[in-house]
Amino acid sequence: MKVEVFLPEDYRPAEDEPFMNERQLEYFRRKLNAWKNDILTESRDTIEGLQDSGSRNIPDVADRASEETDRALELRTRDRQRKLVSKIDAALRRIESGEFGYCESTGEPISLKRLDARPIAVMSLEAQERHERREKVHRDD
Repeated sequence: MKVEVFLPEDYRPAEDEPFMNERQLEYFRRKLNAWKNDILTESRDTIEGLQDSGSRNIPDVADRASEETDRALELRTRDRQRKLVSKIDAALRRIESGEFGYCESTGEPISLKRLDARPIAVMSLEAQERHERREKVHRDD
């Protein structure tokens, strides 16, 4: 059985504590779960909104086109967020397996600032920049 980790309301991971200790892991677990719950709530609201607006008959062609454009944009946004939820789930699995916070390329710790800004990060900033430069070089071929 898992023991609940006490985490003060104002807790922020600090460089002067052991990297990926229980408090830091709990902080990121809560942050990721809150982010996921927000996305899922927004998705439910979108589905309800699309169902409500889908039954409306708009006689003006321009208004109908505008609404269809808005609907397409909303669906594209939801698709991106669906992919984001799978990345959040992967980060939560990395927390459970003890791999969270370490670069998948170098094995080095990812900075706490980077993880706080982007908790789904799988590479350190330096490794990510190298990866993007290589990707750009190969894409230009």
